[in-house]
Amino acid sequence: MTKVAVLFGGMSAEREVSLNTGRQVLLALEEAGFEVVPVEVTADLAAMIAALNPAPDVVFNALHGRFGEDGTVQGVLDYLGIAYTHSGVLASALAIDKAAAKSVFAQAGLPVAPHRIIEIGELLDHDPLPVPYVVKPINEGSSVGVSIVRGGDNRRAEIVNAWHFGPAMAEQFVPGRELTVCVLEDRALAVTEIITDEEFYDYHAKYSPGGSRHVLPAEISPEMTSRAKEIALAAHRALGCRGASRADLRYDEESGRLVLLEVNTQPGMTRTSLLPEQAAYVGMSFPALCAWMVERAKCRV
Repeated sequence: MTKVAVLFGGMSAEREVSLNTGRQVLLALEEAGFEVVPVEVTADLAAMIAALNPAPDVVFNALHGRFGEDGTVQGVLDYLGIAYTHSGVLASALAIDKAAAKSVFAQAGLPVAPHRIIEIGELLDHDPLPVPYVVKPINEGSSVGVSIVRGGDNRRAEIVNAWHFGPAMAEQFVPGRELTVCVLEDRALAVTEIITDEEFYDYHAKYSPGGSRHVLPAEISPEMTSRAKEIALAAHRALGCRGASRADLRYDEESGRLVLLEVNTQPGMTRTSLLPEQAAYVGMSFPALCAWMVERAKCRV
């Protein structure tokens, strides 16, 4: 029987999300017939390594955010020679660094929004871009720390005072509909539209029951559906991702503009998560999805 260690928890702002993901993955892998070992990750790296001795056949990486999806734990597992799910060191590091990822996307000819990298204190003096624009941390996920600055809302000082993420990205705000596409290796699954009553698809909307509504498949034209899936698959390949990824896009219906915002190499696996929904839509159960990831686990890639 294949022995799978599930890493979950971690030290990032997304720890609670990872704990939820880990618990559900553990149950799904047991249902799929694997021998499962839970490993709750903390700041004690030595404890994590000890928990992986003797080595499992595969590590299921259910961590989110810094240290979990930025190439750090991937490098540790490569060093230990243990196969793991999701992307390797380089793709993980590129994807979580929004500036680096956008450079890769632009080089690949994919549509991205104009942006600037700033020190957050700049906001006290001036708008770094014409309003409206988005301010976001360069290396956080789940919309942690993201704010929209609109004309006349006087939020710049509030954003600066609450900031603890290092350099920031100021990015042109793209109006329109929130779309997402999940990719499994060489297949873009579907297009989901995300509808929320929040200002945008923020942390609360993503993880709170009732925070958002998912329309699957998105009610857009067949041509736009194909284009969104093409962009998601091209972004997955441009970064060098493996296994599962999720591309987030904005679609401005008035102009026909479709913009790639970012790619997540560790898509959420909670009740409200998009990847399990899209997998189910194409006929793959949650245990089958988790098993698919385990079967494609690798290291040093």
